[in-house]
Amino acid sequence: MRYFTLVALVLCFAFSSQAQTKLEDRVKNKSKRRGENKVDRTIDNGLNKVEQGFDGLFKKKKKKKDKNSTSTNDTDANNSSSTGNDNSSNGAQTDNQVAKTALKSYSKYDFIPGEKVIAYEDFSQDAIGDFPAKWNTNSSAEIVTLSGQEGKWLQMNGKGVFYPEFVGDLPENFTLEYNMASSEKYSYYCPGFDVNFVEKQDNYLKANNANKVYVGFHPYRNANAGHSNVATHGKDRKRIIGNGKTISQLKAGTVARISIWRQKTRLRVYINEVKVWDLPRAFAPETIYRLIFTGGGCEGSIPYISDMRLAVGKPDTRSKLITEGKFVTRGILFDVNSDKIKGESYGTLKDIAQVLSENPTVRVKIIGHTDADGEEQTNLQLSQKRAEAVKQALSKEFNITTERMETSGKGESEPVDSNDTAAGKANNRRVEFVKL
Repeated sequence: MRYFTLVALVLCFAFSSQAQTKLEDRVKNKSKRRGENKVDRTIDNGLNKVEQGFDGLFKKKKKKKDKNSTSTNDTDANNSSSTGNDNSSNGAQTDNQVAKTALKSYSKYDFIPGEKVIAYEDFSQDAIGDFPAKWNTNSSAEIVTLSGQEGKWLQMNGKGVFYPEFVGDLPENFTLEYNMASSEKYSYYCPGFDVNFVEKQDNYLKANNANKVYVGFHPYRNANAGHSNVATHGKDRKRIIGNGKTISQLKAGTVARISIWRQKTRLRVYINEVKVWDLPRAFAPETIYRLIFTGGGCEGSIPYISDMRLAVGKPDTRSKLITEGKFVTRGILFDVNSDKIKGESYGTLKDIAQVLSENPTVRVKIIGHTDADGEEQTNLQLSQKRAEAVKQALSKEFNITTERMETSGKGESEPVDSNDTAAGKANNRRVEFVKL
């Protein structure tokens, strides 16, 4: 009896020890797996943030997606990246707050776009992967789309000259605007991307410094700023003016809006809301200039441009509104598919508000217009909402009483130019102020 009892105790102890060992192993394995899962989740979260960062911004979209996409709507009053007339009011409170902040950030921005669009390029007529039909080069470039960005972009693959042949002789007074982007790893040792105003000549793909004005833009990787330089050359090709400076708005991996304003000999250059150059005598008075771009990418350092708009003439707001009774502007910009006003509209709004402040008895009707893309009724509704947004901005930002302003929208019903060309559509997208 004692023997069997002893055996039972031994067996019980053995099974108990084995069970305990298995339990300890399971706990250890479970703990290890939980630790590994936690690490995996941490890594995944980190990778997600990286993928959503600047590097993802410049990842090409698949061509299939581009082929299936359609443009069915009016673009904004001066924004080629607008590809829809969605009038959804979801998140209106947030949008209004963002719009107000965006306008305030441009409070020192005095750039006012030209009165009439004479050249416009959004590459909408070009296929992804192709070189744009209306350009020429001695290098290499192609049309791409960028993740998280609207529209198509010209990607400069190598150093060279990029010549927009559709842009003719430049007038004495004009404004040039375009979006510039760069890959996140843009190297200090790669060339920047320069806009050049060169004397009219036979071959624009050949370097010629005679009577040239240029502004350079060079983003840097791993830095909080980039570099910009400006120079002018005389007939003898010798440099007359030259300077350079660090620019915080030129960070690699970001998008910047470049705005250039010529008034006879004067040159002003803006990056986003900041004026970076103001040269009183940059252009030679008797010289006829043309536009070319130079520079381009190298391995891992690629520049892109999009949404280029060239307009002529400085708007004479006071004379046209007070004396003639009507002022038309294409310088009030809106977000894509939205009536939310973009911050770079501040200069135009401020100019209009100043005229209204100096003439307190004047009342105006604000009328929105679109191009003919998209549904007629949708365009009509969008133009009405945008006119009302302009009224509210003038009231809240510049203290113009709402009783002095009425609003209306005409949609696509009153074009002033052809809807068959990009420049024509840009001219049709406008806001009118009519004296009552």
